[in-house]
Amino acid sequence: MTEESVAGPTVILAPDKFKGSLTAEEATEVLARAIKSISPHCRILRYPVADGGEGTVKLALANGFSPVAVQVTGPLGEPVEATYAMDNAGTAVLELAEASGLALLPGRPNVQTAAKSTTRGVGEMLKDALDRGARRIILGVGGSASTDGGAGLAQALGVRITDAAGKEIAPGGEGLHSASEIDLSGLDPRVRALDLVLACDVDNPLTGNDGAAAVYGPQKGADARTVEQLERSLRHWARLIAHTLGRDLSLVPGTGAAGGAAFAALAIAEARLCSGVEVLTELTTLGPALREADLVIVGEGSLDEQSLRGKGPVGIAALAKRHGTAVVAVVGRTTLGEAQIQTAGLDRVYALTDLEPLPEVCMREAPRLLGEAAEQIAHDWLSRTTGVTL
Repeated sequence: MTEESVAGPTVILAPDKFKGSLTAEEATEVLARAIKSISPHCRILRYPVADGGEGTVKLALANGFSPVAVQVTGPLGEPVEATYAMDNAGTAVLELAEASGLALLPGRPNVQTAAKSTTRGVGEMLKDALDRGARRIILGVGGSASTDGGAGLAQALGVRITDAAGKEIAPGGEGLHSASEIDLSGLDPRVRALDLVLACDVDNPLTGNDGAAAVYGPQKGADARTVEQLERSLRHWARLIAHTLGRDLSLVPGTGAAGGAAFAALAIAEARLCSGVEVLTELTTLGPALREADLVIVGEGSLDEQSLRGKGPVGIAALAKRHGTAVVAVVGRTTLGEAQIQTAGLDRVYALTDLEPLPEVCMREAPRLLGEAAEQIAHDWLSRTTGVTL
């Protein structure tokens, strides 16, 4: 968090990234500059959002953690350089996307990458953090290229997953269908004592119509046939885990996050799920700041039905409303009706598509449009001398 201390109303800026246009930090800078141009006496507190996906490590590094670089297995088996954050008290903050992210694929995601991508590198990052003395690990589980149910993660931590012939299964979701036995005897014993927290902004289960394959498979390059194959593999994986551990976690909300990596982390490492907003408030001073704020501005690329399932802007709005603080959202577009907006705890939504209806122009000129929307927010909600006008 950065602060600009002047006499005037206190405004918290907490935007998420505008995918394909602006990072959360860039969006925060645009908002701050535009609001200051209209209301120069306001006090601005900046909290760019990391909801469990990209940006979680950067958030930790901005709040006193130190960077750790490690070479791990990338989504398609190639070595990649990953960075995570660690403090002196034994807490590490990792992003799954650093080892298994869509951005690490050599080209656009396709049916092959959707089927073969692995989370092994994520488990290798976890193991490295354990080697460095981590007793508590916060793992952001957004941005995954894989739909392997977290099998690769489990393998990196010492779990053997074999087929009927006793051979290790192939990586990726396509390998799950041949899994016949899970051997936990080689699991790193430190995992049992680890406090593993999954920062997750979705509540999708592992399988079903709202599951990892059906909802997120197409975003990872899977066509309809591949989605069906991945769904069958995940169901088979879930049954095998249930048989091995004696409990079925496949329908637990959030286990579908990151292609099912959350499922394996809960099953194998007894991880805990929390919202990305909880992580934001834990790693920063956002919680106390909300009690003092006059206005909170949140934002993201698309405010839609998925946003209502706990994503950053809605989560922050819920926290702010506990203190009676006004909350507005500036977004690329929204598909929500007025009743849904009110239910989400938002007093008003400003959409860039109201300023520029052509999506391609909206994406290309997002900084300018975001600045215009921010100026309108300042006119509508802030007074130059007396604070917030409600």
